[in-house]
Amino acid sequence: MRVVDLDRETVKRGLDDGSMLIIDVREPHEYAAGHIPGAVSHPLSSFDPRAVAALVAEDGRRAVFSCAAGVRSVHALMAAQNAGLDLAEHYKGGFKDWYSAGETVD
Repeated sequence: MRVVDLDRETVKRGLDDGSMLIIDVREPHEYAAGHIPGAVSHPLSSFDPRAVAALVAEDGRRAVFSCAAGVRSVHALMAAQNAGLDLAEHYKGGFKDWYSAGETVD
């Protein structure tokens, strides 16, 4: 399995320049309570690699998984890679790192 850890500054740059799509794999209630601006919700508990593949193909930006602290995002990467998707990036610190740094939250 291939995993590329991204830090907050890398994620911020990707969001700022429009090149990155954050896929938030936390549960719906977590996402609703606050998420990285622009992130889309695809909970790990109902994770469908085909839906993610369709989203990524339609969107065109590089997909980066995110969760609360970087554990579930790795599980999402494993599921995506096992389904044949060429995805490897995740936000290692996740939403907790984003929020604790005082970044904007939706």
